[in-house]
Amino acid sequence: ERPREFLIHALERMKFAKLTDVEYPYLVDESNLDAMFEMLDTASQGYITLVQYKGALKTLGLSTQDLPYEEDATITLETFKKEVKKLLQESWAIYQS
Repeated sequence: ERPREFLIHALERMKFAKLTDVEYPYLVDESNLDAMFEMLDTASQGYITLVQYKGALKTLGLSTQDLPYEEDATITLETFKKEVKKLLQESWAIYQS
């Protein structure tokens, strides 16, 4: 609703995390990940394809290289959330030092 305030708050949280060496904040929370998964799982099957998963990662600006899945793999909501959080945390690691 107020993107400028959101970005200012997010940047302040990131600055605080860097100064205090605490975990960086997620800009994407659980409800965002749930909503993204639901949009991808249009048939409500409880899973998405690897192609859909890779598309979501690219949308979030995350790497799709070295994913530990076969081309015919299906990704559940729990796996989706766990892996996206992990990849987001790894992407922030370059700013920690």
